[in-house]
Amino acid sequence: MIDRRLFTYFDWATLTIVLALVLVGFASVYSATHIHMPGIYKKDIYWVIIGSVLMFTAIILNYGFLERSAYFIYGGSILILISVFFIGSSFSGAKRWISFGFFTLQPSELAKLALIIILAKYFSAKDAPQKGLELKDLAVPGLLMIIPFLLIAKQPDLGTGIILWMIFWSMAFMAKIRTRVIIGLGVVFGALAPIGWMFLKDYQKARLTSFLNPDADPLGSGYHIMQSKIAIGSGGVFGKGFMEGTQGKLMFLPEHHTDFIFAVLAEEWGLIGSMLVVGLFLSLILSGLNTANTAKDRFGFLLAFGISSMFFWQAAINLGMVSGVLPVVGVPLPFLSYGGSFLITSMIAAGLLLNIKMRRFIF
Repeated sequence: MIDRRLFTYFDWATLTIVLALVLVGFASVYSATHIHMPGIYKKDIYWVIIGSVLMFTAIILNYGFLERSAYFIYGGSILILISVFFIGSSFSGAKRWISFGFFTLQPSELAKLALIIILAKYFSAKDAPQKGLELKDLAVPGLLMIIPFLLIAKQPDLGTGIILWMIFWSMAFMAKIRTRVIIGLGVVFGALAPIGWMFLKDYQKARLTSFLNPDADPLGSGYHIMQSKIAIGSGGVFGKGFMEGTQGKLMFLPEHHTDFIFAVLAEEWGLIGSMLVVGLFLSLILSGLNTANTAKDRFGFLLAFGISSMFFWQAAINLGMVSGVLPVVGVPLPFLSYGGSFLITSMIAAGLLLNIKMRRFIF
């Protein structure tokens, strides 16, 4: 039985923002695929429907259930990540998906939510010292992050691994870390960076360096960035019009319906349309931070903050990536980029934000 008082405090504005982003995403995917890959946008319809149902479920389910089930959710996500190496499907040299015949699951997407839930559970149950957490206090949460990080990096999926890393440190900083620990970790990670570079695959190294000088290899590692910048620049202020873009329609831009969907949008909708979409993301993130600030308990606060940080880092890295400000690391844009598991995870996360906001006065 749903408490009718909940809908008195329902955040209709945030729901409108989420639905607007989903609508923009579907329109962009349709424009990018309706000529050469019509099966893509048709599948996207099903993902939007499934995502909407699961978002509604996330809204009405008391988020306290997630706190009680945090370790089971996390453990389940780890088992699914491990199963990828045994029953997973490979595509373009990566083994990231599990095929169930009628749909394909990407477990790494669900792992992001599982990590947020388990970190919110851990940090909410632990009272941080007045001066902040010591290094030993980060051992357990660090282990909780590094296990899925290594499993995802092995697939390989550098983009999702980076997002896990950023979520962890965002939530750890919010839980409060001692200044000397931050400085010490910064020095250690800086010293270990050359070693980490050695473990990257050749194409990952090329992606990370090509953004510095994409003209050096215009038909190879720099091709994505150059074509993306051409698409964004050719849109001008007002854009070429819906379904009138050439970079995506003529297949000049690789991954134009996934990681580079914003470039398709920018070419067709121009600067004005692009800024409106960026404004929607900014509004969603600020709403998420407000939800965290008004949450009725510490778990809700950390859960909402973790979800908001996930949306922020995904949007910031993707927008930087398609504009050539950041290297291409394979991070899609929430609600806009095509991908069933990615869209569903984003909509569930949005539903949890609405859940937390709605229950702030209900005990």
